[in-house]
Amino acid sequence: MNRYFIYLAYDGSNYHGWQIQPNGSSIQESLMKALQTFLRQEIEVVGAGRTDAGVHAKIMIAHFDIDRVLDVAVVADKLNRILPQDIAVYKVVAVKPDAHARFDATARTYKYYITTRKDPFQRNYAYRIPFELDVDKMNAAAQILFEYTDFTSFSKLHTDAKTNLCTIMQADWVVVDAHSLVFTIKANRFLRNMVRAVVGTLLEVGRGKMDLDGFRRVIESHDRGVAGTSVPGHALFLFDVDYPSDLFEI
Repeated sequence: MNRYFIYLAYDGSNYHGWQIQPNGSSIQESLMKALQTFLRQEIEVVGAGRTDAGVHAKIMIAHFDIDRVLDVAVVADKLNRILPQDIAVYKVVAVKPDAHARFDATARTYKYYITTRKDPFQRNYAYRIPFELDVDKMNAAAQILFEYTDFTSFSKLHTDAKTNLCTIMQADWVVVDAHSLVFTIKANRFLRNMVRAVVGTLLEVGRGKMDLDGFRRVIESHDRGVAGTSVPGHALFLFDVDYPSDLFEI
């Protein structure tokens, strides 16, 4: 059996997230249908993660198995002809038979975009806020994340996660211009709804509604009810997924 990684990107505006849903369109379902159309057999696809409804991906990686060797350049080209315009395949790569798109990922990077100006061209890709933010305080609060590994306070309740422990590798705000800024966060794994809850709580700090000690107390409480409101999904992008290089040495 041969295993392949697919590197793809998508605009999540018209989808109910990555994972197949009983009553809504998903990225996973669209990709599986395209593979089955081209390869003329049932194909199961496993993604590196599960982005929520409306969330986008600059890079998502998924794997699938097939009992024959494929010309990866042809597969990528054919998939792009079949897939809708809001999903694009960058490349298809042969990997070791036991390589796993989800479990072998060593880190994932997300970006969240904020704008303070009404912009019709960013309405699906940035969260517009009507108030000023103290970016220095938000960055100071973001640094506190490195001191902890239990992020229960930022997790969606009643998930199937076996642990709420994560290792944060990067967390910072960057001012892009006078009207926009972006938050980047990288970790070995993320909990359901974690990034949006972290951003919502950091915005409380930026607005002066929560101080640094309050942010620390939110984390230590292990209580989702005391953290900030989750920000909308349309401004969130899965930006990168890291893997060990030896997965590709076949």
